[in-house]
Amino acid sequence: MTASDRAEQLVRLAAEAAGDKLADDILAYDVSEQLVITDAFVLCSAPNDRQVRAIVDEIEKRLREEADAKPVRREGEREGRWVLLDYADIIVHVQHEEDRLFYALERLWKDCPLIDLPEAVTAHQAQRARTVRSGGE
Repeated sequence: MTASDRAEQLVRLAAEAAGDKLADDILAYDVSEQLVITDAFVLCSAPNDRQVRAIVDEIEKRLREEADAKPVRREGEREGRWVLLDYADIIVHVQHEEDRLFYALERLWKDCPLIDLPEAVTAHQAQRARTVRSGGE
């Protein structure tokens, strides 16, 4: 079994929204073989609490407007360090960089296939990485 078409649509929209708000290290895993509660996880991070909230807001807005999707559960917003948005088909984790490093969700799901993200998201991330390496940020 693989992630549903609906899940892949939501993953693309969430990744694009996160990228538009300058999220770092955006990844998506097809966890449908491992979990019965969802098809995919989207992971991304930000350097501060304010940006975490901005990313979450943009993801919710984009999924509501473009896919008529609302989260069935939302956790961690008050702290603003790790917000979980549960859309049933996908679960989005937006984490503060420090929490992302500490909890290392990628390690837990490394055996699950990655879902290809839109080129705009991957190109944007590559550009940001080049800018950071050259000392531009």
